[in-house]
Amino acid sequence: MTTIFIDGAVGTTGLQIGERLAGRSEFVQLTLPEEKRKDAIARRDALNAADIVILCLPDDAAREAVALIDNPHTRVIDASTAHRIAPGWIYGFPEVSGRAAVAEAMRVSNPGCYSTGFIALVAPLVKAGLIPADWPLTCNAVSGYSGGGKSMIAEFESGEGVPPAWRTYGLRLNHKHVPEMRERCGLAIAPLFAPAVANLFSGMIVEVPLHLAALPSAPTAAALSDALAAAYEESPIVRVVSGYDEGTLAIERLADTDRLDLFVFADVANQQARLAAALDNLGKGAAGAAVQSLNLMAGLPETAGLRL
Repeated sequence: MTTIFIDGAVGTTGLQIGERLAGRSEFVQLTLPEEKRKDAIARRDALNAADIVILCLPDDAAREAVALIDNPHTRVIDASTAHRIAPGWIYGFPEVSGRAAVAEAMRVSNPGCYSTGFIALVAPLVKAGLIPADWPLTCNAVSGYSGGGKSMIAEFESGEGVPPAWRTYGLRLNHKHVPEMRERCGLAIAPLFAPAVANLFSGMIVEVPLHLAALPSAPTAAALSDALAAAYEESPIVRVVSGYDEGTLAIERLADTDRLDLFVFADVANQQARLAAALDNLGKGAAGAAVQSLNLMAGLPETAGLRL
C-alpha cells in the first residue's frame, strides 16, 4: 500500500486529484487539519512521511516543499510550473516521456494543460522528421476558466457584472507553458502561442496550423495522421480520431474526462492542415495526468481511477 500526501489539496487541481483517488484502497492519504495546512513543521513531517507527494502549489511554494524533503525515499509529482524543464525531473507525459521512465522516477513534473495538447500533436511529428525542429510553429488554444485557478473561477462565477464570453490573453508572448512546449518537442524555435479563455468551467482545444507544401518533406495529411496513430497506438488514453467529418469541434468535447483526442483536418487541394487536440484542462491537462503518473509510480494500471 502506498502512502500519499497532497500538498495543496484544497486548490482546484488538488480537489480534482482527491476526487479521482476517493475510495481507492491502494493508497493511504495523509491529511493535515485546516489550521496546520500552512504550518512548516506539520508540512515537513507529512512530506517526509509519504511514499509519494503530489504538489498542487504555486511555483515558489512547490520549490520550498521539495527543499523540505530530507529523505531519499519520498517521491514527488509536481503539478506546478516550477520543474517542467528542470534537470533531473521526468516529464509526466508517459506517452511521450515513456511509461518506464515515469514509473521509475523520483521526481516527476506534471505537464501544463495547453502544453499537453501541443506536445501530443507536435513531438511525434518532429521525431518522425515530418516537422523540422527549427520550423516556426504557431499554436492557438482556448481553455475553460478553471485553468486560471481560484482567482479566475471567482471572476467568472462571482455574479458581478457580465463575464466575457471569450477573451485572448498572453499578449506579451511570454506564457509560462512555452518553455516546456519547446523543450519537450525538441524545437530550436519557440512556438508563437496564442491562448484564450472561454466562459465555461472546463474543456480545451489546442490547434497547430500547417502549410504542408512549405514543409521540407511536404507531408500529406495522411502521413501526419499515420505518424500520430503509430505514436499512440498502445495508449488507452490518447486517441487519434479518424473519419471525423463534422465542420466544428466543441471545446466541451472531453470536459470532465481524462482522455485526449487528436485530429488532423486538411484541405488537400490547398495543402493545408490544422492539427487539433481536445482535452479537459483539469483532466489530462492536470489532475488526470497526475493520477496517471501516480498509478505508474505505484506499480498500478495507468488508467486506475481515471475518467475514461
